[in-house]
Amino acid sequence: MHDLTYLRDLVIILGLAVAVVAVLHRLKIPSIAGFIIAGIIVGPGALALISDISKVELLAEIGVALLLFGIGLELSLERLKRLWWAVIIGGLVQVGLSILIAFGVASLMGYSARTSLFIGFLLAVSSTAIVLRGLETRGELDAPHGRLTLGILVFQDLCVVPMMLAIPLLSGGDASMGDLLKTLGNAVLVIVGVLVAARFIVPHVLHFIARTRQRHLFVLSVLLICIGTAWVISRAGVSLALGAFLAGLVVAGSEYRQQALADMISFKDVFTSIFFISVGMLLTPANVINNIVAVLLLLAAILVGKFIVVFITATIMRLPLRACVLTGAALAQVGEFSFILMNGARGTGLLTAALESNLLAAAILSMLITPFLLAFGPHLAAGVGKIHFLTRLLNVKTADDIAVAKGKLNDHVIIGGFGFAGKELAGALKDCGVPYLIAELNTETVRRAVKDGEPAYFCDITDHEVLEMLGVKHARGLVIVINDPGAVERAVRAARSASSSIRIIARTNYLLDVKPLLDAGADEVIPAEREAAAGIVKTILNRCEIDSAVAGDKIASIRKKVQEDFHD
Repeated sequence: MHDLTYLRDLVIILGLAVAVVAVLHRLKIPSIAGFIIAGIIVGPGALALISDISKVELLAEIGVALLLFGIGLELSLERLKRLWWAVIIGGLVQVGLSILIAFGVASLMGYSARTSLFIGFLLAVSSTAIVLRGLETRGELDAPHGRLTLGILVFQDLCVVPMMLAIPLLSGGDASMGDLLKTLGNAVLVIVGVLVAARFIVPHVLHFIARTRQRHLFVLSVLLICIGTAWVISRAGVSLALGAFLAGLVVAGSEYRQQALADMISFKDVFTSIFFISVGMLLTPANVINNIVAVLLLLAAILVGKFIVVFITATIMRLPLRACVLTGAALAQVGEFSFILMNGARGTGLLTAALESNLLAAAILSMLITPFLLAFGPHLAAGVGKIHFLTRLLNVKTADDIAVAKGKLNDHVIIGGFGFAGKELAGALKDCGVPYLIAELNTETVRRAVKDGEPAYFCDITDHEVLEMLGVKHARGLVIVINDPGAVERAVRAARSASSSIRIIARTNYLLDVKPLLDAGADEVIPAEREAAAGIVKTILNRCEIDSAVAGDKIASIRKKVQEDFHD
């Protein structure tokens, strides 16, 4: 009967979640918020359809592990190495400032030094699950603010380990600093050992499994690597979720990364949804209503305080104003690891029952608001971007240098973004003697480009003023090849409002983004999906030794069909 009760609870959770999310979707409310709301409804604080949350917590923990495993699969260790500056510098500044400010405010409110420091721990971390899911859905993980956000989240997750180990010290337990350092050292050794072993063992294991051509065996093997690695690392005091993230990084280094990612999508989405529902189940509406003033003040302090801290961090990292605002909006909430820290401190006296209840309510409400903040971020960035004295104060773009270049250039091409596509275009224009300017948000990319003699500038092409400094009214064309879908659309609108005659060409990843960009004023949109389809058709027809003229007609028809579909 116990198993049947567990199954009944699962049916109730999933059934209500499907109904709530489907209804809220019609109201354009993000699915993550819908899952949290479903959890509030089904939980013990509302309808009490599920009275024992512990039954759901295991599935929720697996959900977070699978989510971070999937994120790790998409990153790989090589890609993470390129984010070291965001992880170390950005993460250190954000976590350090958050703890320092929270400690100061809590101390002024009369809390002890130990409690104040612990409150700083709770408020320093953000929701890895919600933020990465939101950025992943919006296609912004590779955007400048997405890269910094990811780096800070990785650092926060790593900080949870020493924070957990510090709880006995803060609570006045028997643990000593030597015990803390010893446990931390063991955790580091286990992580390094697992990564080194997996680096050399996992690719061979997956290759052996793949040769059997048994897909179910491959899926089981990937799950084993994910949960097994996470469990081994968790035994050293590291969170299960962080262990799964590291396991994903390991598998991402093999040639079976894409297959593993495809096989894990269904598992990841289902269990992650259960996690968001479990977060909602922790909230008791009656407690919020009874302490509404305290909870709302605490919520406002968290959102505003963390936004300012992250904004300052992004500014120090030399991101443009728009990216600073988007990063601040993404990380303004309290994360799921705060719940783990609260559980670890339960019974130690670090938090009173009233304070813990208010912190829990404010944390969940901040997570509920996050999907809306991610959606509202671009509008907020646009509003802040109009505060010219702030952009000059932060020195987020080299306006003088651009103005000088503008006087020397006419009938030039503006290249927005200097990734692979931007570099290839710049090389082709240089070979053909066509003048051009490069606008890029990555400071390291700009430094390397300038060192190579390229006319590259650190600036934001979504800004109307910047486009004018780039000489948009006298330019031959604007080509936008950046990885932030929202920024692409804003850049198109800004360029079209600045010049009605300039030809605007934009690249996007998906066909669904073509029409919005055309409506925004782009003359031509090149979707990566279309080019991938054309490339696949060309490769297969060539291998089948089809006449080159026939193959060319087929490829041309693919491009023409997509273009006609969105221009009609």
